[in-house]
Amino acid sequence: MNTLTLKVPDVLNNKLNLYAEKKGINKSEIVRLALTEYLSKDPVNSMNSFLKLSEDIVGSINGPSDLSINKSHLEDYGK
Repeated sequence: MNTLTLKVPDVLNNKLNLYAEKKGINKSEIVRLALTEYLSKDPVNSMNSFLKLSEDIVGSINGPSDLSINKSHLEDYGK
């Protein structure tokens, strides 16, 4: 496991210390969990499929359903 040095304001450090004591886990574990949660919510960093990333536009255009496999749709392509 790699080491990360992090500077935090006194107020945040105090909150982190209190939370660690209350939960009975060390500060490193809390920061790891928080980073994991934060990064999992960022669509740029998540490992989603193209379909998942484009689900808001899928089906928004009317057209033939076999466009990608029916060669007859390519007859006039490029003209």
